[in-house]
Formats: sequence, C-alpha cells, structure tokens
Amino acid sequence: MIEQDFIPQNLDTSKIATGSFTWQTPSNIALVKYWGKEDPQIPKNTSISFTLDACHTITTLSFIRNVTSTVVEKSHPNFDIYFEGKKKEDFKPKIASFFKRIEEYCPYLNYFEFKIESENSFPHSSGIASSASGMSALALCVMSLEKELVPTISDEYFYKKASFLARLGSGSACRSVKGEIVVWGEHKEIERSSNLYGVEFSSEVHSNFKNYQDTILLVDKGEKQVSSTLGHNLMNGHPFAENRFQQAEENISKIKAVLKSGDLKTFVSLVESEALTLHAMMMTSNPYFILMKPNTLKIINKIWEFRKATDSNVCFTLDAGANVHLLFPESEKGAVNNFVLKELAQFCQNNQYIYDQVGSGAKLIQ
Repeated sequence: MIEQDFIPQNLDTSKIATGSFTWQTPSNIALVKYWGKEDPQIPKNTSISFTLDACHTITTLSFIRNVTSTVVEKSHPNFDIYFEGKKKEDFKPKIASFFKRIEEYCPYLNYFEFKIESENSFPHSSGIASSASGMSALALCVMSLEKELVPTISDEYFYKKASFLARLGSGSACRSVKGEIVVWGEHKEIERSSNLYGVEFSSEVHSNFKNYQDTILLVDKGEKQVSSTLGHNLMNGHPFAENRFQQAEENISKIKAVLKSGDLKTFVSLVESEALTLHAMMMTSNPYFILMKPNTLKIINKIWEFRKATDSNVCFTLDAGANVHLLFPESEKGAVNNFVLKELAQFCQNNQYIYDQVGSGAKLIQ
C-alpha cells in the first residue's frame, strides 16, 4: 500500500456525535535496532521486535462533535490530555504535532473535540519505549473512530492504517500494534514488509521462541538524558552510518534464519551485538552521549559470567536508555528468575524489575 491508500473518501461525520474508545497497547523491544530516519518517520534500516505483554499503555479517547456544521480553521483538533490522572500541558505539543501529521489521512478529526486519558504499567520516559505504546494506543483509538464513520473498512486495513498513523507519532510505535514478532522497514527477504507500517513476521518460528521471556531491569527510572528524536537525527552525517545501515539489513536476514532454526546461541550473539552497536553509534556521534549507567555495565558482566558458568541462553538487549532487557527462553524461567533475584536486583533502582514476555499485540477494551 502507498500513503494515498490511507486517505478516506466520502466521510459522513454526522453519523456520530459523542463517544469514547479505550485501547491497551504494548511496548516492544527491538532485536535488530533502527537508528536513523528520514521525514516523515521513514527508517534508514529495517528493524524487528518482540511485542511485549505486561509493559503496556491504556488510553481512552473521548470525543464530542463540534456544534458548528463546518470545520473551524485551526492547526489541530482541540484536546486535553491527562496522564495517570493529571492534566499534562507539557504533553500537548507532541500530540498536536501528531494530529497535524495525520490530518491528511484523518480529516474527520477537526470535526471533534477530544479528551485523552492515558496510563502506563511501567515508568514513563525511562527507555521502555513509552512513546511506542502511547502513540500506538492513540492511533488505534483514532482508527476506532474512523471505523464508526466508515464501518465497511476491513480489519486488515484497520490495523495497517493504525500502524501507519502510529509511525507518524513515533517510529517504533508502528511495531506495537500487532504481535508477537513485528518487522518495520522494506527488506527483500521479509514478505509484505514496508517503510510505512509494521508487519507481522510471517515466516516460520521455532518453538524455542514460544513465550519468550523478557525481564526488564530498571537501572534508572528517570527520564532519558537525550531524546530518541535527537539521537536519530545525529545519524545524519555520522561517519559510520552507512555501514551500520548495511549491517542491520544483513542482521535481519540472519535473525530470520535463526528464528526458523531455533539456534539460541546465534540469537544471543546477534541480539547482544545489536544492542552494543546501537550504543556505540550514540557514543560516536557528534555530539556524543552515553545512556548506559555503571549498573548497566555491572549487569551485563554478571550476565556474561552466569552464561559462561551455566551454559544458559540468557542474553541482554538495550533500548536508548540505561535499563536492561533480559531475554531468555521459557524453559529457563526458574533458573533465570533466581539469578535475577540473587545477583541482578541489587543493581536496579530500588531493586525494581518487571517480569514480562512476548505478547500478542493491542487489545480493544470495551
């Protein structure tokens, strides 16, 4: 599909006057990372992610139709936003920018006024992709409104457009609509892959990756020092950027084969290399920055020691932050959970961590 396919035709906004929709959408953790993009939110390389389950955002979009029969000229729809029960004026510019970006594809928005209420099951802005789950939840609420206005749209179109819209709010958000494994970015070996939206990984997946576990070690629950948007922009002119983009495309091919074969040792090596490469690109940009904390490195070394001593298949990955995602097969859940409790929790802020696993994607809450 192309962008123009997502522009609705013959809308009748008089069909609905008021209502609300609530969606629960997951965060995701990339295995092959995307770092670097072009406008409008087009990735410089393909990425692939596990959809999470426990780490999610719940968003309610309430709306009422404008009393006037014509749309008043304005830069975006009128809205208020509440996060975890508190009105958040500082969130409004990002949401306003999102509404402006999707205006061409959702022209009906200017006929309504909105109240957005959102909450996370995990700390906001701490490197657990809160923008991914938040923007995908809002996009799905918008699509539920569109579905009311155009009941004939198919489920396939509904979810593709939701991912398309979510991408315009936050690139990785397009990977938080479906599950369990999602690919974003055109790749010659991934069927139906697109730069415009995420697609479910449809190739064969070995049983080793069924119910894969992700324990998130909360090293630092504070806000990130550097926004992801700034970090992505620093890839423009980065001396190693082109080699990195090529490496990521090759790693998509490799991980596709790994997911089919069930080769956990290769999975561990590839995923950890991807995480460290992401942070290497940050440390070698101009300006440069370090998002890992001392306890991040202590955890990584403990993981390596544990794996050497036990021949475990546990591994780590990182997003653009200090927190560590501990990935491992379900068959090792008991041993790894004991390892976390005895060895790793001490390096977490207030000894806090989150048990999670691969999930099935977004859910409409009636």
